[in-house]
Order: sequence, then structure tokens, then C-alpha cells
Amino acid sequence: MELLILKENLKIGLGIIERIASKSLSLPILNNVLLSSDGNFLCLTATDLEIAVHYWALSQTEKEGKIVAPAKLLSGFIASIPEEKILLKTVDNILRAETQNFKTKINGFSPDEFPIIPKVRDDVSIEVNSAPFCQGLSKVYKYATQNQARPEISGVYIAFGGNQARLTATDSFRLAEKKLSFDNEKTCGGLEEKSFIVPLKTINELVNVGADKKGKLKICLDVNQAMFEFKDESSSRPQLQIISRLIEGEYPAYQDIIPKQYATQVVLDKDKFNSHLKTASLFSGRVNEVKIKVDPKKQEILISSQGPEYGENNSVLEGKVQGEEMSASFNWRFLIDGLSNIQSAEVLFGLNGEDGAAVLQPIGDATYTYIVMPIKAS
Repeated sequence: MELLILKENLKIGLGIIERIASKSLSLPILNNVLLSSDGNFLCLTATDLEIAVHYWALSQTEKEGKIVAPAKLLSGFIASIPEEKILLKTVDNILRAETQNFKTKINGFSPDEFPIIPKVRDDVSIEVNSAPFCQGLSKVYKYATQNQARPEISGVYIAFGGNQARLTATDSFRLAEKKLSFDNEKTCGGLEEKSFIVPLKTINELVNVGADKKGKLKICLDVNQAMFEFKDESSSRPQLQIISRLIEGEYPAYQDIIPKQYATQVVLDKDKFNSHLKTASLFSGRVNEVKIKVDPKKQEILISSQGPEYGENNSVLEGKVQGEEMSASFNWRFLIDGLSNIQSAEVLFGLNGEDGAAVLQPIGDATYTYIVMPIKAS
């Protein structure tokens, strides 16, 4: 292999690849990146056997070839050199990197030692705009949790139907759902609905690379794996492919727990509500409990917390209250987490007593719903 490549193109690709190359003691080959020339592109590939990534960087190729090299070492070296153009070439299993002032040899490995990356059929494919889809994922994925007993909640549930998608994550104590609508976009290959569960690590990568990326994201689904392909608008070749296993199992019927109505609902200033919760948290002790009492007559809520080590705190926040007088206790962290993904100035807080699910929702935006369960009285 012999090719000329811009440092910035290579640096961006290695930054993505390095996150996937795992620190494996049992399979040290996984700590490496596979470099392979592909026409006038250099393809970088990494895998941890659960997720694989291909990244294509534009290059001027003189001779095609492949080599496996240490991902962390190569990424650190490329980031450290000042020159913009880098000549990469291979001699046996050694990668040579040359610039005007640097001549470096990096010991590599045979491409035959690198794991085979599975190919995903595109019998079922979905195409959406990258940025809004990945931004939608960013509003829910933090609420998924690694759970060996219930692996189905260890990822994000994605359901496509018609020109809509539902993105959902839960840890069984709280749940977030984001609904997306697509205009004139290819969805589900003509199927009525298609749903699947994507592991949290894969979602994290999609959010990292796609939240600000323009262009299309193509999703191809196979029996137990998926491919997410980010297209380069200036080329017919994709820029990035993320291949991931899918989580088997049936996702909880979460829509059954989303309240259709509330015994009490309050419209609050989001920032003031957030500030009162943070103040209450200082006195909540180890259990993170804050008590919220809604007073329809006074059109306000009382937020209180106490801990034997710290004392107690009470504050009053005005709101627009409808419904009955009510009290319920919550984990303040869960409430603040829900508010963090709401951009509207005001928030709807719907309550259903000490045992019923409560809801946080932006005013004027019914596409985002955050469910949180109260702390049951002991």
C-alpha cells in the first residue's frame, strides 16, 4: 500500500476508530485498526466483536494494500505531527509514515489476523436525515441501563412506521420517548412497522458522530444486526458505517404506563423548577428524596427535603395548577435529568398520586415525553 493523505482527514477517522478499538487482553488484535486502500480512499476499520466501524478518508492512492496497526499509537502519532500531508506505505507488516520532517516506522500485523466484519443485507432499509434522528437519540439514550437480567432495556428501542419513528429508553424507574416525523423519506421498505433494540454503546457512537452531521443516514436491518451508514454528500461512497448486533427480546409494553390523563397537572417555569430542585437536593440525604405537594387553591407547589445530617429545606414555586391537591415523593436526580432535555421555557408536570407514574413534557411540544415513578412511601 502506498498513498498520500491529508492529516485532518486521517485524524478525524482515527478519532472515531480509536473509541471502538477495545483494550482486550484475551484478543489483543482488537486493539488495532485495519487500514486498507479502496480506490481513492483509505478505509479504516475497527471492531470489538459487538460493534464494527468503517471510515473512508479521501486519499491519493499509488498502490493498493492492507495492514493492521495499533490504533492508539497511530492516532497519537498523527495528532502530534504538524504537517498537513502524510505519505503512508507498507513494507511487509511495517507501516511507514513520512512527512517533510518525520520518517516513522510502526510495527503492524498481517490483515489475515484481523476479525472478519459481517456484512448486513439491505432487504429492509430506512433512510432519514442524520442530524434530527441522532439528536432525537441524544434525548433518550442516557436513560437506558446495562441490565443482565433484563437485556432488552440495555439499549434504545427504535420503532418505525409510516413516516414516523419512536425512540425509547428506560431503566425501569424512568422512561423517555421521542417521536420523530419524516416528510418524503424512505421508510421501512414498505413495511407497516419495524422495531428493533440497539445496544447502548452503538447509540452512543451514533450520537457522537451524527448529531451535527448533515446528509442522510441509511439504516439496514438483518435478522440480528443492523448497519448505520452515513452518506457523504460529495461522493457516492459512504463516509462512515457502524455495524452492530441487535439486542434480542421483546421490549416492555411501555405505552401502557404512559398516563392518558392526570389527577393533577402543573405548568411551571422550567428554570425555576430546576433551581428549586437543586436547592432541595442539598438537604435530601443519601436517598435523594424530595417531596412535592401541589396546592390548587394557592396555585403553587411546595418542594421540601430533609436529611438527619443536614437539616431541612422548604420552598414554594408558583404554577398553573389544575386538578386535586396531591403529594408525592421523587428522586430529585430523575426529575432534573428529565428537565435537562426540555428546551421550552415552561414544562408540564403531570401527577397521579404517590404510586402513579408522573410525566414531564415541554409546553408546545408533544413529541417528547419523560416518565418518572414516585418513591413509594415505606
